Amino acid sequence: MGPYEALDFYHLDDLLTDDERQVRDTVRRFGEQELLPKMADCVNEGRFPTECIKPLAALGLFGATLTEPGLPGTSHTAYGLAMQELERIDSGIRSFASVQSALVMYPIATYGSAEQKARWLGPLHRGEAIGCFGLTEPNHGSDPGGMTTRAERVGDGFRLNGVKTWITNGHIAQVAVVWAKLDDEIAGFLVPTDTPGFTANPIGGKFSMRASATSELVLDGAAVGADAILPGAVGLKAALACLSQARFGIAFGVIGAAQACFDEARQYALDRVQFGKPIASFQLVQNKLVTMATEITKAQWLAWRLGKLHDAGRAKHFHISMAKRNNAAIALDIARSARDILGANGISYEYQTARHLTNLETVYTYEGTHDIHGLIVGKELTGIDAIS
Repeated sequence: MGPYEALDFYHLDDLLTDDERQVRDTVRRFGEQELLPKMADCVNEGRFPTECIKPLAALGLFGATLTEPGLPGTSHTAYGLAMQELERIDSGIRSFASVQSALVMYPIATYGSAEQKARWLGPLHRGEAIGCFGLTEPNHGSDPGGMTTRAERVGDGFRLNGVKTWITNGHIAQVAVVWAKLDDEIAGFLVPTDTPGFTANPIGGKFSMRASATSELVLDGAAVGADAILPGAVGLKAALACLSQARFGIAFGVIGAAQACFDEARQYALDRVQFGKPIASFQLVQNKLVTMATEITKAQWLAWRLGKLHDAGRAKHFHISMAKRNNAAIALDIARSARDILGANGISYEYQTARHLTNLETVYTYEGTHDIHGLIVGKELTGIDAIS
């Protein structure tokens, strides 16, 4: 197999700025040199490579789009391209960066007090502290408003009780953004993970996202001070706004996984000889490759336009839903087609495709299922809320 060749069939590179290309290419080199060689072992061992955290931070990826003092304030398009290159390596790597940036640093920067920002944003940006986002519960995924986690006022602080599950970064985090009902209104809290009554339990036995630190959070009378509440995070809308930031990264990220699968399948088809000629010469294989390339190209343009809308302050949650829904679906289809082209080799650790395939089964579902995002877009198109 030769070196990776990113597909750019419609010359989208021509429309990227120099800064956007530089960010993408820098993250691509780092991923190829420092991350990709260890991913098979990480998947086999079921571990997130924590040794990559400080190097990722040094690239300025954590909180990259935020404009608080000391933060990069890079464009959303450049950030999206960075997420694309991380997910080309593994969805678990991109998920880590997405959670750190969009689900932890974003709510602190957007809803936090001056003291909360001063305490957490710098360490999180430098990779000295890790964060997680506690919204999903065992019985409340697509319906987060039904959460049963509760916060009650106790003295000059709060006591939290509840369980959160499928939480990325949970057991390696130093702070958790926890969403709970306070006086029947959803509120966000910053909970240091060494708080008595807070426990993060690793979730094992996963077929997918094996190189991601996935956890269950248990809050059993976890007591925090009055300064733990995010003053601007009032109502479910605040939590969903955080998810929109993360879904934006997914819309770009899954293109990287699709690109990895396509490139591997294309090169394999050119090298693999059956019946006296490369299987790339067969019509059925070429048709698969053309379909894969077409869907990647469409996804690239959808993501690029979304990035430009976000940079202009015009991206709405339904724009993000359409891109996440489409791009995650086509990436999963492409991974399945690539596995088919690779035949039995497609399930080997020697190749990337099966790892991306199993990861994308999760990405297709998390942070809004395919169907829920369809209903979000459907509401915008018809004016009718069909979710409930």
